[in-house]
Amino acid sequence: MCDALKNSYHLLEELGRGRFGTIYRCFSPAKNAFFACKVIDKSLLSDDPADRACLEHEPKIMSLLSPHPHVVSIVDAFDSPSSLSLVMELCDRRTLFDVVAHRGSLPEAEACRLVGQLLSAVAHCHRLRVVHRDVKPENVLLDPRGGGLKLADFGSAVWLGGEGRAATAEGVVGTPYYVAPEVLLGREYNDKVDVWSVGVILYIMVSGVPPFYGDSVEEIFEKVVRGNLRFPTKHFRGVSADVKDLLRKMICRDVNRRFSAEQALRHPWILNGGETNSLPDLT
Repeated sequence: MCDALKNSYHLLEELGRGRFGTIYRCFSPAKNAFFACKVIDKSLLSDDPADRACLEHEPKIMSLLSPHPHVVSIVDAFDSPSSLSLVMELCDRRTLFDVVAHRGSLPEAEACRLVGQLLSAVAHCHRLRVVHRDVKPENVLLDPRGGGLKLADFGSAVWLGGEGRAATAEGVVGTPYYVAPEVLLGREYNDKVDVWSVGVILYIMVSGVPPFYGDSVEEIFEKVVRGNLRFPTKHFRGVSADVKDLLRKMICRDVNRRFSAEQALRHPWILNGGETNSLPDLT
């Protein structure tokens, strides 16, 4: 851990751990405020150039995206030969995963409010040509100031470059259940991989189960690639036709027909706050 970080912030208790780093709560005497500090141990990185590139790009991408009400803001960055430390705004220790796991499924109005915020964050990223590539409930933090959401963990994100540059990325990145099929197929892909992931999150929110389930990672990936979206009555009884229409347009195997984040934000179900005139499936 570099001296510059220790001179500016007092590291306190551990908040969580990831594959390459540890997150601490920290205090800045100069700012008289608490923050979160993600300390990445460079010795844990593989020799894969992609891992190294993500490490180098994460603070730059976070700086590009800040500020936005539903994206975690970066405050400071400290680089040393042994570690990279990112100081960020402090959010609730709970994540969207904790909310969904505890509640099982959410009322449509509440799911709409949360997904609307997440889509707003994703659309902001895409306007700046950033693809998150690992949108999942564990990477969505709760804002303790008002019950909102903050998209976090840009360690897998990629910037597609300025205007005129290719609008596609490559590389198998993501998490089972949430990864888009074109990623698994090894094709070039665009920012719509994030829309697929948000669609999966919405599906889980309103039904309590993932759309593509398997007993192994291989089986999950097989079902994702097949992309056969269904709405089993057992889990979708009482769910409106409007939200199912949005899900079909977000979890769509055909990338050309899949909604962008901006299009999803303009869907009637989102615009109406989850209130719907369509009849729910009561069978």
